[in-house]
Amino acid sequence: MTVEIVILAMIAAFLGLRLYSVLGRRAEHEEEPIQGRFDGPGGKPGAPRVSAPPKAEERQQPAYPAFRQPDMPTTTPVVERALREIAAADRRFDAFAFVDGARGAYRMILEAFWRGDREELRQLCDDDVYASFAAAIDAREAAGETLQNQLVRIEDTAIVGAFYDAPVARIQVRFRSDIAAVTRDAQGNVVAGSLDDAIEAIDIWTFSRNLQSADPDWLLDETDEG
Repeated sequence: MTVEIVILAMIAAFLGLRLYSVLGRRAEHEEEPIQGRFDGPGGKPGAPRVSAPPKAEERQQPAYPAFRQPDMPTTTPVVERALREIAAADRRFDAFAFVDGARGAYRMILEAFWRGDREELRQLCDDDVYASFAAAIDAREAAGETLQNQLVRIEDTAIVGAFYDAPVARIQVRFRSDIAAVTRDAQGNVVAGSLDDAIEAIDIWTFSRNLQSADPDWLLDETDEG
């Protein structure tokens, strides 16, 4: 009985030594210092981690994207400067979109005038231009004449002038087009022109808009021949 107790004691002592050796090594690893946010590269507390200084080009980089100048159609420096003033006053203004819109307005106004549509002209022109068109339509109707004109094509559209006198902006556009023009009398007889021969027309129209107005439409406020 005494021998068995001695043997069990020896086994217990052996297991205790093994358990101590394993737990002791684990504790040593767990006590290794962990580098914190404010520890230096060597793990010393209190030494802040320092990053490399920024490069010169990085220091000069603005914190926000710079304002991008809008693209402009090819024109003179004076006209481009005025267009940029208009764009600065109205951030919705796009010179290329304006040119496209002017081409559409040119066709609509000519065709409305040819067929005598005063209502449409009233929506597209300012008071003075509308009055001139309306007077010409009145005279034509009084003579019993009608126009059978066709806008064959618009060859070229270009901005040739721009002015900004706050809050009103004015832009001059030159149109080069081919037009077939025929005038008929009350009996339908051709009294002038021909549909077989288109003639070149060069017009310089000025469109204006109050940039403080909620109405986004530009109106024709002056017409001239180029």
